[in-house]
Amino acid sequence: MTNDVKETFGRAGPTGPAPAPAALAAKVRTLAPSMTRSMQRVAEAVASDPAGCAALTVTGLAELTGTSEATVVRTARLLGYPGYRDLRLALAGLAAQQQSGRAPAITTDIAVDDPIADVVAKLAYDEQQTLADTAAGLDTAQLGAAVSAAAAARRIDVYGVGASGLVAQDLAQKLLRIGLIAHAHSDPHLAVTNAVQLRAGDVAIAITHSGSTGDVIEPLRVAFEHGATTVAITGRPDGAVTQYADHILTTSTARESELRPAAMSSRTSQLLVVDCLFVGVAQRTYDTAAPALAASYEALAHRHRR
Repeated sequence: MTNDVKETFGRAGPTGPAPAPAALAAKVRTLAPSMTRSMQRVAEAVASDPAGCAALTVTGLAELTGTSEATVVRTARLLGYPGYRDLRLALAGLAAQQQSGRAPAITTDIAVDDPIADVVAKLAYDEQQTLADTAAGLDTAQLGAAVSAAAAARRIDVYGVGASGLVAQDLAQKLLRIGLIAHAHSDPHLAVTNAVQLRAGDVAIAITHSGSTGDVIEPLRVAFEHGATTVAITGRPDGAVTQYADHILTTSTARESELRPAAMSSRTSQLLVVDCLFVGVAQRTYDTAAPALAASYEALAHRHRR
């Protein structure tokens, strides 16, 4: 098999455009936990040394990572590139960006004895990186479709539990303030009984970082089966929740550590996606949203006067 054949093997990849170089590291961080160990080795190699890997053929990268050529190609496709050649081009672009003077990544986890100033610096960096990764990896076509559905919806139900439940409440409250009918459900029984009432023209939004939270998947499934437009906000685009989602909005997370659990890191990216969704809806419904928002401010104004 020639190198040309090897490098273009599997080019019938995803239908959407390949991620920009800046999104590559974000995709690796988001998808690595769901990859096989051999695919993780390939992903970690390209993320840690884009310049070196960009110079390798598919055979060379397979040898470097102790995997197979097929594994390299599968990893490239999972990361969103039609073939290995496209991934090499993205790696070359990422390497050029890094050589242009971008600040080096802070990779040290927070330690128990870290001074509070170091804790602030590390958390601030991780939050910034998480937001940048989420923005780089967010599919704006999917976001636009979700915005259109929500802006025209008769009713919007939002499902989430735990930390994701707090994000669900945040979204529902924002939508209520611009005059839309929106409810957040963290009780799984109420979520399902409300989902039964949904129909075409309604929207159901599930928020789950893992993509496998049963108490969130079940009401989304019910809403999907009753004809509502469904949206999944998740850190796992291959998670079980997506099989019942018409539109998928992918979040990214910072590295999890002992003192920074997944619930904490996932919340940052979820809030960004929720804000993007809300602002998009407010734009589409501006003629009614602006007066509703002004009325809500006025209704609360006396509570802020001394």
